[in-house]
Amino acid sequence: MTAPAVPAAPAAPPAPAPRPAREARTARTSATARTVRRALRRLPLNLAALAVLAVSAFPVYWMVTTAFKPTAEIQADTPTFLPLHPTVAHFRTAVDAEGFGTFWRNSLAVTLGAVLLALVVALLAAFAVGRMRWRGRRAFILLVFTAQMAPWEALLIPMYVIARDTDMLDSLSMLTLVYFMTTLPFTIVTLRGFLASIPAELEEAALVDGCTRPTAFRRVTLPLLAPGLLATSLFGFITAWNEFAFANTLIIKNQDARTLPVWLSSFANVFGTDWGATMAASSLFMLPVLLVFLVLQKNVTTGMTAGAVKG
Repeated sequence: MTAPAVPAAPAAPPAPAPRPAREARTARTSATARTVRRALRRLPLNLAALAVLAVSAFPVYWMVTTAFKPTAEIQADTPTFLPLHPTVAHFRTAVDAEGFGTFWRNSLAVTLGAVLLALVVALLAAFAVGRMRWRGRRAFILLVFTAQMAPWEALLIPMYVIARDTDMLDSLSMLTLVYFMTTLPFTIVTLRGFLASIPAELEEAALVDGCTRPTAFRRVTLPLLAPGLLATSLFGFITAWNEFAFANTLIIKNQDARTLPVWLSSFANVFGTDWGATMAASSLFMLPVLLVFLVLQKNVTTGMTAGAVKG
């Protein structure tokens, strides 16, 4: 006789998860939800930033790609976004154009001279405004801001009259002085912000240790101000390098004293515009600024951040 089967015991319910594990899962879920909400809130701003970037970068992209397109492809009814048959013939045309080397040297000489003059004068002015207290200081700052806001076009006729009356037309020296005067207000304002971000107590400590004020500034403040000087000089370089109106107005008869922006207009004549050579020359014209920015990118970013702390 067989024994009756013993019914199986019901399975025990699963043990509840430890409290710390549940709290960790809840925290991860909450963090993920917050991240998703932040991403959704920032999505319109990110899309707007991408749209601005595309609009800003597209002309540069079109210029560079057009420089590599053959003339028939440039003049075709249907535009192409990439060169189907790349060529460097337009770059040879630009480099072999009359006066290319001369105009390149003129632009470098005028731009570097104006930037160096503006840095020296603006550094002294920024130190006087940022570190000293004297009568008329606020009025001086107001005048600098007013000069910075003045449109360049309003100065064309006065500068032409001054250059004519002083026999300085068709002179690179006059063009250098004009670029120096136009970049000086911006340089003073920006260097003042950079200098204000450096504690004055550092110079005072150097004075206590026996340094004179010029020595304290040279050994303590100037090394800390180097990123600001690089950032300011880069923006001044871009401004003077790309300027066209003054160079076209003050340099009339002496063709050998023209700069690269004026030289770019030489590819347009009564028979039309050589767009391939113009775009190739514009691409070459852009290279110095691009190279300087890539080399100084880290210092420029540091300088811009430091100058934004105080004004």
